[in-house]
Amino acid sequence: MSKQKPQPVHEIRIGAVKAAIWENETTAGARHNVTLCRLYKDGDSWRQTESFGRDDLPLVAKVVDRAHSWIFESGTTG
Repeated sequence: MSKQKPQPVHEIRIGAVKAAIWENETTAGARHNVTLCRLYKDGDSWRQTESFGRDDLPLVAKVVDRAHSWIFESGTTG
């Protein structure tokens, strides 16, 4: 029996920039972490990187702001 890969509880994407929000249960309650990536196409395959160029940074700021808002609206601790 194969183990399922953990999935984020929420994703936010603007253009090629994506934030994945992960929930971790602790004795103090649910905590969230956020990972960021930029999607790009390499030939016929989609890939992702954690590197961002100058023109990506405004989108990074917007995606991070939306992730922050989603976490607060979910009613759990950070």
